[in-house]
Amino acid sequence: MAKHSAQARRTEIVRLATTTGLASVEQLSDELGVTASTIRRDLAKLTAQGKLARTYGGVMSLAHHPEASLRQRLGEAHVAKRDIAQWAAAQIGSGETILLDAGSTTGALADAITASPALTGLTVVTAGISAMGALSDSAGIDVIALGGRLRPLSQAFVGPLAESAVQRLSFDRAFMGADSVHAERGICEADLEQTRLKELMMSRADHIYVLAHAEKLGQSPFHAWAVMPRRWTLVTDDSADPGALQAFRDNDVEVVVAPRRE
Repeated sequence: MAKHSAQARRTEIVRLATTTGLASVEQLSDELGVTASTIRRDLAKLTAQGKLARTYGGVMSLAHHPEASLRQRLGEAHVAKRDIAQWAAAQIGSGETILLDAGSTTGALADAITASPALTGLTVVTAGISAMGALSDSAGIDVIALGGRLRPLSQAFVGPLAESAVQRLSFDRAFMGADSVHAERGICEADLEQTRLKELMMSRADHIYVLAHAEKLGQSPFHAWAVMPRRWTLVTDDSADPGALQAFRDNDVEVVVAPRRE
């Protein structure tokens, strides 16, 4: 096959991943006539752009479900996220050590924490840049930032360095974000590294809350999943469909509908 320009080659990679369902580095290298290292650089670029998801077996297309950036998600369901964040902040006790997952709703929770003068002596651990920024000037809050590889789309740190840090900590409460959440499958994300980190975070917490507005319930936009622990709480907003909520209750999940705040 004739050599492609970098842009044309990446377009072809997305097309092949879409038509085959799953493409490996070796398959793409043979098909496009370039080295495996070139393909890996292409895949890193396409993954960062949200056009592909890396898997242990290769890559798969996200053409039908592109991952939204954190900037895009900040403009979605603003009132619902505010209500969820306010309820979550009320569960936190002074002196606790809590974990804030990355995401727009957990970012809203960071804002709610800073606005609550009653919360003192907190230790907040987070991998999310938005939460770090919100908490950075808060008196009486000790912020621990998880390092690792930055995912530009989610503005979050992932990878073995973040995982190693989590394994050295424990939390009174973990507040998790999600691209979507399913009653049986768990938390859905665009990237397997995200799901691995979420599972470790939840394994280190006494109380686990998944913060997800109504539009995220029961959806399966990607193929990477975080397996849920035996006990956890779903926190959503008052526009959630009763049938969707019942599916979680049927799977022994505690469901909280955050009250609407004017």
